[in-house]
Amino acid sequence: LPGPPFTHQQMPCKMVYYGQTSCEQDTERYLDVVKYVFSCYKKELPLIINTMGWVKGEGLLLLIDLIRLLSPSHVVQMDMCDWKAMPPLTPEHIHFSAGLHTKGKQQSKCKQLGMGDMESWQYPEGEDVSFPQHKLLYVHPEFPRAGVPGEARVHSSILRDMCTLGYLGHLQSPDIGAVLPLHSLVPYQVPFNAVALRVIHTDVAPSNIMYAVNASWVGLCCIPEEVRCQTDGPVLLTQTPLCDCLGFGIVRGVDMEKKLYHILTPVPPENLRLVNCLLLGNIVIPECVFVGQQGIEGEIPYVTSDYNYSL
Repeated sequence: LPGPPFTHQQMPCKMVYYGQTSCEQDTERYLDVVKYVFSCYKKELPLIINTMGWVKGEGLLLLIDLIRLLSPSHVVQMDMCDWKAMPPLTPEHIHFSAGLHTKGKQQSKCKQLGMGDMESWQYPEGEDVSFPQHKLLYVHPEFPRAGVPGEARVHSSILRDMCTLGYLGHLQSPDIGAVLPLHSLVPYQVPFNAVALRVIHTDVAPSNIMYAVNASWVGLCCIPEEVRCQTDGPVLLTQTPLCDCLGFGIVRGVDMEKKLYHILTPVPPENLRLVNCLLLGNIVIPECVFVGQQGIEGEIPYVTSDYNYSL
């Protein structure tokens, strides 16, 4: 647990590629993903759930949804001295507060008027009367600049790039020596009709799909349905599947004549045999991968300094 995440990456027991750094655009899919991953937890070992730092507005409501859905035994809440927008996430607060996608329990009129005790709460017949039983541990951080707005976003971006580079480091030889540039490594050849393709975060016209996929970071996934295509592809999905992700790769090139994707990935061949779906999200390859390649002269593909920000 301690130390920068990129220094001790582990292959997870269950993984879904959400494809974005924030879940603001599709919170319903985010909750579906959480439930899908959580369903494989066998409760044989303690589980630590690391929630997001988005705890304002809808983020707080989503956090209430998560606590209600996952029923943790303990909730650790960190506070800041000058910010009172977040109430203590007590069992009572979770029980009666509405989340973003779940409803809180209604209070009876006599309780709202201050009469009676817990026995005076009224529930409609047949309604679930389960009450959250977690223990709230309230922590006030003493380290300086805790919770300063803006800084976490920058640090998260740097750590994400470091995690990506750490993952790509598995493509290198374990022998100590020169680091090989990615364009010198031999990619896998994947026929268009062997894998289904889906862009998660936006709509892309089928005629432009290969422009989007080329030189992109993709989740290598496994959908339960068999991928069938009468032509030589590509196979395009109309909806984002909820499926296992077995690892990640870079589409290093697209051969339109031979109908092949060229993919670099450290995922072992025995796992690659299970991959039948490529998911493209809004996760970008670190800039240094493009601009730091050795042996490239002149214009660098997919890199420009002449950019119109009004687009």
